[in-house]
Amino acid sequence: MAKPSVALFDYGSGNLRSAFRALERAGADVELTSDLDKARRAAGLFVPGVGAYAACMEGILKHGVDAVIRERAAAGAPVLGVCVGEQVLFEEGVEHGVRTRGVGVFEGRVELLAAQRIPHMGWNTVEAAEGMRLFAGIDPAERFYFVHSYAAKAVPPGALAAICTHDEPFIAAVERGSVAATQFHPEKSGDAGYALLSNWIKDLAS
Repeated sequence: MAKPSVALFDYGSGNLRSAFRALERAGADVELTSDLDKARRAAGLFVPGVGAYAACMEGILKHGVDAVIRERAAAGAPVLGVCVGEQVLFEEGVEHGVRTRGVGVFEGRVELLAAQRIPHMGWNTVEAAEGMRLFAGIDPAERFYFVHSYAAKAVPPGALAAICTHDEPFIAAVERGSVAATQFHPEKSGDAGYALLSNWIKDLAS
């Protein structure tokens, strides 16, 4: 049985080796690419991201993958965004008073966490809404690895979300239709992250 294809899109967001290895381990045929046609045709599109919201959006716009993400969302083709790759799927991000327009698949804004300790770095639990495909079969006590200072806080209309609390609640993961995203790094979250990626890839195969 052929493995489902995943386009790991490289728009200059940083080191992607850990994501590549984790997706392969979870059962995908992974290709690191900046080719828009490959991003359109793959069974799944993985949108990574590290660093600043504005810098990631600059790379996304430069490569034109924002249009492909919206096309896939409209067509019901799977997309998974991770960390800043999750944040840019929202309508806008606000960093240091600067507003940057996002891809806009999810309604809402990404903003600074109101927490005493920033960044939120390390392992934390999440409370997933019933029916979330990403968390199927995953023990609610499992912990995932976070490193971020900004987050979306309001659940988009019609979406299911997993909530994490770091002084205040924020969206740790969200899914609606064919688009899913996590604020944490599943590729750095050990067996729990492997289980989550495996769930996503099983959905691609089906």
